[in-house]
Amino acid sequence: MLLLLLFTGLCIYLFYELYWKRRHLPPGPIPLPIIGNVLPMLREKPGYECFRRWTKTYGDCCTFWMGKTPYVMISSLDLMKETFIRDGDTYKDKFPQPINVKFRGGSFGIVDTNGHLWNTHRRFALSTFRDFGLGKGLMQEKILIEVEEVFRKLDEHLGVEQDIPKVLNNAVANVINQIVFGYRFADDQEEEFNKLRDLMEYQEKAFNTFKVYVQVFAPKLGEFLPGKSIDELMDEWKKNFYTFFNTQIENHKQKIDFDSEENLDYAEAYLKEQRKREAEGDFDLFSNNQLMHTCLDLWFAGFSTTNATANWSICYIMNTPRVQEKIQEELDRVIGGDRLVTTADKNDLPYMNAVINESQRCANILPVNVLHMTTKDTVINGFPIKKGTGVVAQISTVMLDEKVFPDPYTFNPDRFIDENGKLKKVEELIPFSVGKRQCLGEGLARMELFLFISNFFNRYQVIYCSKITNSTTVPIFQISPSSEGPPSIDKTGKLSLFPRKFNAILTKRH
Repeated sequence: MLLLLLFTGLCIYLFYELYWKRRHLPPGPIPLPIIGNVLPMLREKPGYECFRRWTKTYGDCCTFWMGKTPYVMISSLDLMKETFIRDGDTYKDKFPQPINVKFRGGSFGIVDTNGHLWNTHRRFALSTFRDFGLGKGLMQEKILIEVEEVFRKLDEHLGVEQDIPKVLNNAVANVINQIVFGYRFADDQEEEFNKLRDLMEYQEKAFNTFKVYVQVFAPKLGEFLPGKSIDELMDEWKKNFYTFFNTQIENHKQKIDFDSEENLDYAEAYLKEQRKREAEGDFDLFSNNQLMHTCLDLWFAGFSTTNATANWSICYIMNTPRVQEKIQEELDRVIGGDRLVTTADKNDLPYMNAVINESQRCANILPVNVLHMTTKDTVINGFPIKKGTGVVAQISTVMLDEKVFPDPYTFNPDRFIDENGKLKKVEELIPFSVGKRQCLGEGLARMELFLFISNFFNRYQVIYCSKITNSTTVPIFQISPSSEGPPSIDKTGKLSLFPRKFNAILTKRH
């Protein structure tokens, strides 16, 4: 009798897990109990192929499960336009992740907030950036200062191996720090910069483990795996995070002229808005906690993604020597010397733009895009979707669609050049996502990538690259003095995509 009850209970449980809970959702791979469809995502790292395979099998609207949570995946541009763009308000919310809520101590910042809080602070950030001249001449001046600083550092070590990613890393960090906190890191502030960089890169060093990924999707199962738990890692990061940003905010409060209408950085603009609202009796919307987490969001958006994309761009170019030749042929024809390349030259450099487009497409640094959530009951492809359901605009699948980008894993900038040698617009290139949560720093990122990459290859010839050698680093690729080679562009086995580490020998071209 007991065996019969157990067998009946098991059958009911499996019937619910494998069919009943999925019956009204779009089709998709059968989820395993507790862990859902996480195993293919972890096995086929960084996850591109399992999403492409599911799209081919189930169509451009399908359901996959992370743990016990279903997500409707939108994987064609046409359906993204129909949902995230034409019906944007229905998909503008972010699906809350317990790990982020726990770290932030609630709902703070821009990336992980919804409703009035998110709308107010996103609008405030965009307005503040416009006042700073983001996307205009003033922002270009700030970036070109960093370009010249890159030149100064690289010129000191011409002809010998040097760490190119580190120099570019510092430059990108200085751009976003000027926007957020109003200053760049001088040579005598290297220790302070290293602390901040370590804080930003902590996720790569500590959270990029199998145990953490399992804990995110199946917390109980992850507890049995060896290694530090999410809670332990989170407490350590949180302490360092709060210390740094609290110090920055307190220092700003001491320096700000609250009577001046001019703002030198985002933190200053925020603190003035905070004082204004507090005078009106509003003490909640613009809080210190909100400022700290917004600064973190801006830093991650302005530093991590741009830095990673710039790094991968150089890696792809170095793996295709003919591309470097064509870039420099165009630069010599248009720029004709060692003057700085500016945004005024952009329309005259179609191949350079094509290289950056293809770099963003191939780098594809979001294997799984931001997890959205429906704000109301809706219908997608004929399927009724309830309010609060997770929905993902899976941009990696769109940018790897072989119908639009034949041989999609091959780096080929020519796919963005038309028969007349002009830059070709391809709608499926959507590295900044789509809809109301499209990256708010897109203009800045595009400008940085163009100015840093074009000026780097206009000034320098890369002789060869080699691995970073130290006792704690696993070689990115094998190399000997008689067998130089480019940095690896192999992403297999990576849970997340971070910048490659490599050295290079440079010579000046002009």
